Amino acid sequence: MQAPLFVRPLTDQERQRLRAGLRSPNAFTLRRCQALLASADRQTTTAIARLFGCAAASVRNAIHAFEADGLACLTARSSRPKSARPFLDEARAGDLRGLLHQSPRSFGAGHSTWTLPLAAEACHARGWTPRRLSGEAVRLAIKRLGISWRRAKAWITSPDPAYARKKSPGTA
Repeated sequence: MQAPLFVRPLTDQERQRLRAGLRSPNAFTLRRCQALLASADRQTTTAIARLFGCAAASVRNAIHAFEADGLACLTARSSRPKSARPFLDEARAGDLRGLLHQSPRSFGAGHSTWTLPLAAEACHARGWTPRRLSGEAVRLAIKRLGISWRRAKAWITSPDPAYARKKSPGTA
């Protein structure tokens, strides 16, 4: 069994700041202050979690954040991943647009219209992405181009010379 996790001994200034944080209108700051003060009073993480109705992992995260950042851990940071950038970025936007203007059959597909998974597979096969993306990732890339997927599907034309006549309404 592991030894219980407690916060390091607090200085008087830190304890005052944590007590002041108990009056904070921000719920994140309030919970962190409650957890850190209870840990300073040598309550275990599970007891603190039970007392305040949160997960024990949240209490451990608060203690670890206090050890790493000190009182700066009382303000919530962005939860967005630091590496959240799309694989199909602006550099590949024109390539993707050009790909969608071509027939999928020219890439060996058995379809005459693009599907999102098929477009993802074609992007990966051309080396534009390090792995095969989901259809949703391709849809978002198309959205960043300023077009909707519904419109992108309508771009495809058939190699049939009479395609335009057949497609136009009212002709038989």
